[in-house]
Amino acid sequence: MRAVAVVVGTVVGAVVVFLSVLLAGLRWQVGPAVDAIRRMNRSVTNPRVMRTAGTPQTQTSVIEHVGRNSGRSYQTPVDVIETPTGLLIALPYGTRADWLRNVQAAGSATVVMQGRRINVARPTVVATADVADQIPKRTMRMLRLFGVGQFLHLEKP
Repeated sequence: MRAVAVVVGTVVGAVVVFLSVLLAGLRWQVGPAVDAIRRMNRSVTNPRVMRTAGTPQTQTSVIEHVGRNSGRSYQTPVDVIETPTGLLIALPYGTRADWLRNVQAAGSATVVMQGRRINVARPTVVATADVADQIPKRTMRMLRLFGVGQFLHLEKP
């Protein structure tokens, strides 16, 4: 029985350490950690989230964009905050995300948010501090925890 407790404790401890390292890597934008999280999200998390993203039943939206090199259409799940001036999307991976670079290159995209399709343009990266007054306090606490320093602002034409 003691051996089982030691094994379980070791496994749980290893998982906690692993997740702590990933959180720290994301918070301080450590390249390999950020890339590992991006790869995991792209292959594991995003396909599951996309099942309901953009529908009225969920807060997660979808940004539809075109590949800057391939010309292919893509859909990426994102969390969107609607503001009087447009839409804000947090950039937890910084400005290296492929979807962000695609939207910047095209200069426009479509966001599917709670069943609505919203055409957006003029993508601009802004500091979190500059838009903090437009972000719910609960969301700001989470953004601080993860060290999110930038947002993408998209204007509604």
